[in-house]
Amino acid sequence: MNPMIRRLNNLFDQIPHDIVAVALRIFPAMVFWLSGRTKVEGLFTIKDSTWFLFKEEFALPLIPSDLAAVLATAAEHVLPLLLILGLFTRFAALGLLIMTAVIQLFVYPDAWVTHGLWGATFLALIARGPGRLSLDGLLGLDHGPVLSAGTFGLRNEARSQRQP
Repeated sequence: MNPMIRRLNNLFDQIPHDIVAVALRIFPAMVFWLSGRTKVEGLFTIKDSTWFLFKEEFALPLIPSDLAAVLATAAEHVLPLLLILGLFTRFAALGLLIMTAVIQLFVYPDAWVTHGLWGATFLALIARGPGRLSLDGLLGLDHGPVLSAGTFGLRNEARSQRQP
């Protein structure tokens, strides 16, 4: 049984981080993007219902509700776009991780399972980067894991072999 498990694990090791990172970027980004779109009319006019929600339901202890509404709405538009493009990915993921923590602590504390999934995704992007299928990779802004030929044409190499 152990040799079979090791063989399967070795096969799973061949899944390129570049492909995994695309999924890690796109799916949680869409959750935040779609949430941001519910807060505006047209391109970026904040709805009356958004102002109300931030005053009554999403009230934060340290930030005035009007400022929180603007910051959250802007973040839910800008940070997901950055994640999808893979531009400044680690910083965008950090911003969404902080936003998720604020939502968990002050708005919906019972939604810890959902927030935990989002947080784990953002932590993976912060730790491993956006992969080469990103603007960060294309522009040389993020070194990411060094890749070489292997299954699917790409294979993760040891961290010790990373380029500076």
